[in-house]
Amino acid sequence: MTAPPHIAVLMGGWSAEREVSLMSGTGVADALESRGHRVTRIDMDRDVAAKLAAARPDIVFNALHGTPGEDGSVQGMLDLMGLKYTHSGLATSVIAIDKQLTKLLLVPAGIPMPGGRIVKSETLYEADPLPRPYVLKPVNEGSSVGVAIVTAEGNYGNPIGRDVAGPWTEFDELLAEPYIRGRELTTAVLGGQALGVTELRPKNGWYDFDAKYTEGLTEHICPAQIPDDVADACKRIALEAHRVLGCKGASRSDFRWDDECGVDGLFLLEVNTQPGMTPLSLVPEQARHIGMSYADLVEAIVDEALAGAAP
Repeated sequence: MTAPPHIAVLMGGWSAEREVSLMSGTGVADALESRGHRVTRIDMDRDVAAKLAAARPDIVFNALHGTPGEDGSVQGMLDLMGLKYTHSGLATSVIAIDKQLTKLLLVPAGIPMPGGRIVKSETLYEADPLPRPYVLKPVNEGSSVGVAIVTAEGNYGNPIGRDVAGPWTEFDELLAEPYIRGRELTTAVLGGQALGVTELRPKNGWYDFDAKYTEGLTEHICPAQIPDDVADACKRIALEAHRVLGCKGASRSDFRWDDECGVDGLFLLEVNTQPGMTPLSLVPEQARHIGMSYADLVEAIVDEALAGAAP
C-alpha cells in the first residue's frame, strides 16, 4: 500500500495577513493529519528554503496570504527547489496580486471590471483623481488591506488632508476606482467548477479586513438570494477569470453588484489566488454547500497539485 504524500504546510510569513495565514495553515494541517498524511508545519521566515530542504516534502501546501506568498516570490523559490506546490504558479501569482495587471489581462477578454487608474498618493492632497465617491486601494494587497472609500460627506477632507490616516500615508501609489453601489458577492472556483455564489452583508460599514475575519461582523448568505442570471454570470465570469489568469487549485473572485442595473451592474473586483481557509473563509463555506467537507476540499487541492506536471 502506497504511503500518503508528506506535505509541508507553509503558513504565517510577515505580510499584513500573517494571522489569517496562520489560521488557514493550522486548519489545513489538522485536516491533512486527520486523513493520515505526514505533515510538517512551517511558519515562514527568511530561512524558509533551508527548512523546506531539511523537511524534503513530496509537496508544499501554500497557505500563505499576501506578499511574498501570493505574489510569485515563494512560487519562484519552490520552482527553483523543484518542489510541487498547491495553488497558482509564478506568472499567474505575479499578475493576479497586481490589480492593474489583472485588469490589463481580463478586460480585453470581455470580463467587466471597474475603470480607474493608478495615482501617486502625494497628488491626493491636491485634488481628487475621480468624482466622489471613489475607492482607493493598494495595487498589491489583498483582504481589503488599506482600502478607503472617499465620499462627499466623508471625514478625509476635500481634498484629502495630509494629516489624515489612510492608505496614502502607507503606499506611494494607489489604484483609484469608481465606487460601485450595491452588494458584495463572491464565487469560488475549484478544479474547473464554480462552487456557488455567496452574498456578504457587513453588519456595520463595509466588508473590510475586520469584517472578513471577525466572527459575527458579517452575514454570509450562501447561496446568495439573487436572480438566476446574476448568479450564472458570477459563476461564468469567475471560471473565465480563473482560466484566463491560469489559476490552479482554488481561486475566489470578488464582485460588486449594483442591483438596480441587473446583470449589467455586475463587476469583478479581483481574483484571489490564495483564498483563505479559516473557519470564516468563503471557499470552505461554498464547498460545504455542495457537500464537500473541509478535509475533502484540502485533499482535492493537494490532489490537483500532485497530478500536475513537476515544476
